[in-house]
Amino acid sequence: MRILIIGAGKMGTFFSDVLCDKHEVAIFDIKADKLKFVFNTQRFTKPEEIQAFNPELVINASTIKYTLDAFKMVMPYLSKDCILSDISSVKTGFPEFYKECGFRFVSTHPMFGPTFASLSDLSTQNAILISESDHLGKVFFKDLYEELHLNIFEYSFEEHDKTMAYSLSIPFASTLAFCSVMKHQDAPGTTFKRHMSIAHGVLSEDNYLIQEILFNPNSLEQLGLIQKHLTELSDIISRRDGEAMEKFLARARENIK
Repeated sequence: MRILIIGAGKMGTFFSDVLCDKHEVAIFDIKADKLKFVFNTQRFTKPEEIQAFNPELVINASTIKYTLDAFKMVMPYLSKDCILSDISSVKTGFPEFYKECGFRFVSTHPMFGPTFASLSDLSTQNAILISESDHLGKVFFKDLYEELHLNIFEYSFEEHDKTMAYSLSIPFASTLAFCSVMKHQDAPGTTFKRHMSIAHGVLSEDNYLIQEILFNPNSLEQLGLIQKHLTELSDIISRRDGEAMEKFLARARENIK
């Protein structure tokens, strides 16, 4: 299959490396310097170069802020048989775009962002396939993700957004709250250092990605739960209520079983 990857960042080059042995792969990025160390692929810096390549599948790995704009940039140079795909962790606006674009599509979310995951061993990582996607597109990514030993789940666009509000918005918001009261520690403990490592990872993400994750319409409900339980914990601490703390800790331990 002829596959065009948009964006030569970490995920774009990862997909290129994974796919180039079995497929004819090209990468398009308007920044030529990002293509210096891309091998076994064709390299494009102008959208009109894509037409002659005539991709059968486009994997959009550009920064989330520019994902839809990147699609619109290359669409005039694609055949109508081409399948569009995104790997975005935030799907806001994608259902409406795909409905109007005139192309078949497959939307997935490989949940092994390069910040924390070891890309050489993904057996403990997950990937989501969006159920509204084109059948052949889903088959392609299902086979690919199985080859990478990922755990695969299928959600609708709506289910995906609700799940991301829980699995991304909560840890992101909690980490930002931790950072907001942070000050230098000369002798940090083990737990503190682990939190700091997570904080550095989260804050290394693109600002727009963090914003979009937290602006998920479902995020406020999850943040409300955090605020509710923080209020409860503050009350327990202020009263130095050992019995209430025991119950709070028991619930917490039960939740992470």
